[in-house]
Amino acid sequence: MPRDGFSRKYGKAELASSDASGLGGAASHHARDRVFCGDTILSMNAFWNFFQTLLGLSLQPKDLTFVQISLRGITVFLATLIMVRLGSKRSMAHRTPFDAILLVILASVLSRAINGSAPFLATIGGGAVLVALHRLFALLAFHSHSFGILVKGKPDVIVRDGQCDFRTMRRNHVSTHDLEEDMRLNAHLDEVAQVRLACLERSGEISFIQKKII
Repeated sequence: MPRDGFSRKYGKAELASSDASGLGGAASHHARDRVFCGDTILSMNAFWNFFQTLLGLSLQPKDLTFVQISLRGITVFLATLIMVRLGSKRSMAHRTPFDAILLVILASVLSRAINGSAPFLATIGGGAVLVALHRLFALLAFHSHSFGILVKGKPDVIVRDGQCDFRTMRRNHVSTHDLEEDMRLNAHLDEVAQVRLACLERSGEISFIQKKII
């Protein structure tokens, strides 16, 4: 009988000890997790503070140093290169005003990130949105000819079988001298009568098809 009482008491004490050690282990594990999370947050804050100081993100444009502006330029250059590579190749070809507009606005927006006249990260994000919008419009234009005409325009015939369409030329502000100049430069022709078809393309250039020589 005493032995049974002793075993029950010993069992209870052992259980209580194991519970206490389990709680202690869980508490210590939780404490280690909090310390690890705290160290990670501190490291991220330290990196962000270093990044801010390096690029002068909290400074006014007039307070930026040569080194900070140079580093901003390098960062914007790399970011723009990534944007262009992820975007459409045709945007670099100036094929239509639709493509040229992207380059003009993108250059204007991103230059503000370099000189500090606009928030640095927000400006780069805005540039990325413009590239994504251009790619989306190009995709829609590929699938819809009507949408393509809306955003890119359509070619106009200004010469057919050696005869000039002066009404179309007037509407597009193309003079006879402009036509003759492009004819000499692009088609190597000196007479309109030699042209079977001339079109003012969506890019603004004039393309020529020469009459067949029999």
